[in-house]
Amino acid sequence: MVRRIGLTGGIGSGKSTVAGLLVAQGAVLVDTDAIARSIAQAGGIAMPALEAAFGRSVIAADGGLDRAAMRQIVFADADAKRRLESVLHPLIGTETQRQAAAAGEDAVVVFDVPLLVESGRWRAIVDRVLVVDATEATQRKRVVARSGWTPEAVDAVIAQQAPRRLRRAAADAVIFNESMTLAELETEVRGLWKQWAAATTR
Repeated sequence: MVRRIGLTGGIGSGKSTVAGLLVAQGAVLVDTDAIARSIAQAGGIAMPALEAAFGRSVIAADGGLDRAAMRQIVFADADAKRRLESVLHPLIGTETQRQAAAAGEDAVVVFDVPLLVESGRWRAIVDRVLVVDATEATQRKRVVARSGWTPEAVDAVIAQQAPRRLRRAAADAVIFNESMTLAELETEVRGLWKQWAAATTR
């Protein structure tokens, strides 16, 4: 029975939209990126350690993490990226486990994990891996349109993520969200839910 689904995809692939459609089908969502943001906001439990590791330069005016400043640092320095992960990952892991346990044993839990393939540990945690895929050109276009980032900034994020071929190779199912309408995407998600999860939620 499928009760734990790992959801991943590159930036701009439409992964968050698919997550919302799975929730509409009855899944409980555990969003690791949302957890990362919450623990690094003003008053978040990660902030003292982040300030100790990186100094005041990564602290925004409101007391939370200046994500743009942090992004520039880790893109330029692999050691800084490792230090950031050493602070965030244990805290994210603890909160992820708490939310999954709170969902209950009968729930179908979708773990939205942008770096699922890169981390290497999720395959043993989830029953199925769902990858939302799109070409890099489409990823770039979507992120520039929604966020105002430069194409170069988007490319820097894409370069930090696993190549598409590796994500697809790790998948039990792939949704190629290149030119789908929302209705078509919803139909695809509903079909996958019926195949994987409907029998467990009756």
